[in-house]
Amino acid sequence: MLRYELISCHDCGVLHQYRPVRPREKARCVRCGSVLYRGIHSDPNRMAAITLGAIVTFLIAQFFPIVELQIGGYSTSATLLGSIRVLWHEQMQLVAAVVFLFTMLLPAVELGALFYVTMALHAGRRPPGFDHLLRAIGAARRWGMTEVLMIGILITIVKMTSLAQVLLQPGLFAFGALTLMLAIVVSFDPKHLWNIGEHLPGPGGPRASQREFQYKAVPGGAHLEACHSCGLVASVPRRARHQRCERCGAALHRRRPDSVGRTWAFLLAATILYIPAMLLPVMYTDSLFGKEDDTIISGVMLFWNSGSQALAIIIFVASIVVPVLKLAALSLLALTAQTRSRWRPQQRTVLYRIVEFVGRWSMLDIFVITLTVALVRFQTLAVITAGPGALAFCAVVVLTMLASMQFDPRLIWDATDSNGEKHA
Repeated sequence: MLRYELISCHDCGVLHQYRPVRPREKARCVRCGSVLYRGIHSDPNRMAAITLGAIVTFLIAQFFPIVELQIGGYSTSATLLGSIRVLWHEQMQLVAAVVFLFTMLLPAVELGALFYVTMALHAGRRPPGFDHLLRAIGAARRWGMTEVLMIGILITIVKMTSLAQVLLQPGLFAFGALTLMLAIVVSFDPKHLWNIGEHLPGPGGPRASQREFQYKAVPGGAHLEACHSCGLVASVPRRARHQRCERCGAALHRRRPDSVGRTWAFLLAATILYIPAMLLPVMYTDSLFGKEDDTIISGVMLFWNSGSQALAIIIFVASIVVPVLKLAALSLLALTAQTRSRWRPQQRTVLYRIVEFVGRWSMLDIFVITLTVALVRFQTLAVITAGPGALAFCAVVVLTMLASMQFDPRLIWDATDSNGEKHA
C-alpha cells in the first residue's frame, strides 16, 4: 500500500496536496469551499500545558456547586453530577445517561487522552495506544457539549431569579473558564498529532524506513482511499474489501456504507418522536399553588410573558425551530443524494455543514431541565420533576445528530463526477 502526502476533503472527496499554512490561516477545498485544515501552533509542550489547565478547570466545574437558591428559609444548591443523580432517581435514567455522556464522560475522555498523548510527544516518543487514543479524541469531540451546557446554565439562572434568591457558586465560573479553554483545545487537530507521532519511535510505530511521508506523483489508474480518522490517503486495490488504514487501523471505504438508508431510518424515528416531545410535559411543578405541567412551548411562552423575550427566542429557536429545520434539511439532502440530483451541490454542502454545526444546540432545553429539577426541591414549597416529554425530546436530538453523522456529504458530488458511482 503506497502513501501520498494528500488531503481529502471531508465534504466532497476531492484530493489536495498538503501545504503548510501559518497559524490562524485556513486551507479550503477548491471545489466546495470546506475548511480542510487550520494552521496551529503544533508544539506538544504548549498543547499539554493548555490541556492540563483545562483538566484542572474541568474538575472544579464538575465537583463544585454551580448555583445556590434561597427562599423562605430553605436553600438548595446543585452540582452537575448531583443534577444527573436526581434525574436518575426520578426514573429518567436514559436522559441522565445522555447528559452524563455529553457533559462529563466524553469531555473527560478528550482532555485525558489529549494530555496523555501530548505529554508523550513532548518527551519525543509515541505512547502505547497512540492511534486508538487519537481516534477516541476525535469521537469524543463530536459529542461533547460543554458550550451548550454553559448557555443552559445561564438560562437556568435567569429563570430562577423570579423564584428565589440566586447565589453564584465557584462551579459557574469554572464552567465559564472551561468553555473558553475548550475552544482553544478544539483547535488541536488530532490529524496534526498523527503527523507528529509518525516520525517518533514508540510501541507499534512504523519502521524507520517507512516513517517519512513524501510528495509523489499518483500513478495512473491508482485507486485512492482517504481515512476519515487520521486523514491518510493511500492507494488500495480496486476490488479489495474490508481494507483498513495503514496508520490508525480505521476501516476504509469510498463512501460510508448504506449512508442514505441509515439516514432515512434515523430521520423517521426522530420525526415520530418529535410529536410527543412537543405535546407531552417536560416538567411537572408541584407547589403551594397546585400542580402544573410545562411543555417546551409553554416554557417559551412563560419566558416571553415574564419579560425575558431574548431567552424565549433562544429556547424557541434551539428547541423548536432547529429540530424541525434539521429534519427538513437532512430529508432534502438524503432525497437529492438518493436520486443523484445535480441541483446546487455547493449550496447543499453548505447546508450540511450548518446542520452539523447547529445540531448539538437542541440539547439546550434538556440541560435547563436537568439543572432546574435539581435546584427546585424546596420540600413543601415547590418541587419540579422531569416529565416524559424530556425523554422524547432527548431522543429526537440524539437521533437527528446520528442521522447527520450517517449521511455522507460526498454523495452530493457523485452525480457531478463523470465516473461517479451510485452509493445510495
